[in-house]
Amino acid sequence: MKIPSAENQFHKNLVDNLYDGVYFVDTNRLITYWNKGAERITGYPARHVIGQFCHTNLLDHVTDSGMHLCTDECPLVATIKDGEPRETEVHLRHADGYRVSVLVRTSPIYDEQNKIIGAVEVFSNNQSLFKMKRRVDELEQDVFRDTLTGVGNRKLLEIKLKSAIAEYHQHQIPFGLLFLDIDHFKAVNDTYGHKEGDLVLQNTAKNMTGHLRDTDICGRWGGEEFIAVLFNVNLKSLSRIAEKLRAMIANSTVTISGEQISVTASIGAALVRKGDTMEDIIERADQLMYQSKQGGRNRVTLES
Repeated sequence: MKIPSAENQFHKNLVDNLYDGVYFVDTNRLITYWNKGAERITGYPARHVIGQFCHTNLLDHVTDSGMHLCTDECPLVATIKDGEPRETEVHLRHADGYRVSVLVRTSPIYDEQNKIIGAVEVFSNNQSLFKMKRRVDELEQDVFRDTLTGVGNRKLLEIKLKSAIAEYHQHQIPFGLLFLDIDHFKAVNDTYGHKEGDLVLQNTAKNMTGHLRDTDICGRWGGEEFIAVLFNVNLKSLSRIAEKLRAMIANSTVTISGEQISVTASIGAALVRKGDTMEDIIERADQLMYQSKQGGRNRVTLES
C-alpha cells in the first residue's frame, strides 16, 4: 500500500488531526513525521522528535512483563525487513515519565518502484474513555478523592472494600487486594525534597489508574501506600495484574531538577477468604507487602 508523503499539505492536515498518534520513519529508523495525536498521547512535541532515531528509545516501548521492545523485538524493524504489518499492545513512556498503554500498528511505506523506504506507526490510547468517565463520576465529590494524586482516598477504599466483603459473603463474588508501598520513599524526600516526593506519588497513581482494569478500584491508603481492589480474580490473574503493575512502575521515571530518577514498589497480593473482614484482608496483604520488602523490594508476594 502506498502511504502519501507528509509533504502533501492536504494529507498532512488530515493525518495531523487524527486522534491517534502517527509517525513515519525511514529505513534507518529516522523519524521524519510526528502528528499532533502523537504529541497529545506522548507529551513530546514534534520539534523535539523529528530528526531523532526511534532506536534512541525515546518512547521505550515495554510489554506487560517489562521487556523493552525498542532494543529487543522492535515491530518497526520487523515490518521494514519483511513488509508485514503488525499489531501489538505496549506501554510507552510519556514525557512526564509515567507509562501509557497503547495499541501499536505498524505498516511499511513504499516508493513508486514498490520498494520499502520506511514504515509508519499508528498508536492509540488503550485506556477506555468509559473507564475515565466512571472514575471521574465516582470521584467527583472531593470527599472521596485524594487531592494530591487524584485517585480515591482512604474513605472511598473503605466503602468499596466493605461493599466487596458483603458481596462476597452473600453471593460469593471473589476479589483480590493489592497493597503497594513505594520503595525507599523516605530517601527520595530526604534527597530531593517533599515537593519532588509528591511527583513520585502522582506518577505512581497514574501508573495504577492507567494499568489496572476498568473494573478495578484503586486509591491512596496513606503516605506512600496505595491499595487496589480487583474483582473477579483468582490467584493466577491476581498475580499477573500485580506483576504488570510492578513492571510498569519500575520502568517509569520522574524528572527532578533535570535528572530522571526511577522508583520501584513492593506489593502484597491477597484473595478474600471465607469469614474475612475488611481488616483481615488488608492485614494479610500488608504483611505480604512487607515480605516483598524483606525479599529485596521491587517484587510481588502472593499468598499461598
